[in-house]
Amino acid sequence: MKLRRQKHAKKNMGFYKHNFHFREPFQVLLDGTFCQAALRNKIQIREQLPGYLDGATQLCTTRCVLKELESLGKALYGAKLIAQRFQVRNCSHHKDPVSGSACLLSMIEEGNPHHFFIATQDQDLANKVKKKAGVPLLFIIQNTMVLDKPSPKSLAFVQKLQTDQLVPEHQKQSIVQLKEKEGLAKQAGEKRRKRKRAGGPNPLSCLKKKKKTQEGQEPSAEKKKRRKRKRNRVKAEAVQSVQKNEEE
Repeated sequence: MKLRRQKHAKKNMGFYKHNFHFREPFQVLLDGTFCQAALRNKIQIREQLPGYLDGATQLCTTRCVLKELESLGKALYGAKLIAQRFQVRNCSHHKDPVSGSACLLSMIEEGNPHHFFIATQDQDLANKVKKKAGVPLLFIIQNTMVLDKPSPKSLAFVQKLQTDQLVPEHQKQSIVQLKEKEGLAKQAGEKRRKRKRAGGPNPLSCLKKKKKTQEGQEPSAEKKKRRKRKRNRVKAEAVQSVQKNEEE
């Protein structure tokens, strides 16, 4: 189980190193919920995390996270002591502190330029982090630290980046210029007109018209006459046979 977890972490780290240029030392932003879960599960973050990520790490937090832990009192006193051991990163909330989750989200704005990891047990914060490309997410489950797999947002970003790299920007511009030169470029909103093809005569108009004269009625009249003649013959033969019998 440990080897499998290590393989998944190595694979995910390779994704972020290759596509988002993460380098050592890896900067990990922790909030109070992660520190509390580490204390409860007896996890030594400073000692265990570098081995799990296979590289040197810098554990850090923000003033807003520390203020939030202080306001929560004795319940999170141990988590506050752990967080105070980490480096404090400057945030933009010096005068008006915000919640720890809001502060961490502000630290990864504009494409996460400082390449922060986010370590949290807050599910709402985790869902918001997954909506941003290039932000690795760490959490604790079953007494172990886990690096989450890349989010769909990160995968889509990388796929688009690879597609754009197939055709360089200068080649795209040259293609557009050639189309305009040859008159192949379409103006916006211009509709393509359909050319009318020279068609032949309507095949239905070539069919012979049926004669609506009395010719179509003659056969039925002849059939009626034939039927009458047959009936007359039958009657005549019957009368003759009756007369013969009477004479006898």
